[in-house]
Amino acid sequence: MKRPFESEAVADAFDGYPSKIRRKLLALRELIFKTAASTEGVGRLTETLKWGEPAYLTAETRSGTTVRIGWKKSKPSQYAVYFHCQTNLVAGFRRRLPGQFSYEGSRAIVFDEGDKVPTEPLSGCIAAALTYHRSKKEGRRK
Repeated sequence: MKRPFESEAVADAFDGYPSKIRRKLLALRELIFKTAASTEGVGRLTETLKWGEPAYLTAETRSGTTVRIGWKKSKPSQYAVYFHCQTNLVAGFRRRLPGQFSYEGSRAIVFDEGDKVPTEPLSGCIAAALTYHRSKKEGRRK
């Protein structure tokens, strides 16, 4: 099911991607919304642009940190899911899922346009980001 865009600017950003990459990014978009809907405490996502790329925020509940998706002209066959680089999210993904993904520093999981995206583990990564602040608070209470 194709989810409608609430923002014309976000729709325009997707329209600006090459068609092959656009399809991949739209699939990631659906996975982000599906993961948010099935993850307790996340609430409704806000879809906006950050640095000109689609970004997903938990503005309603403030349970998590931003998840962003995008493509760079400098690496035309690659696209990525970006996480806030000042979190420990990507480091945790590397520890829990070694060899599962290609990582870029402390900020991204990168895919090539020919990759089959492992949606279940990626959904777990997205859920971790969308509950990052809640998880930190719960960890302090223990």
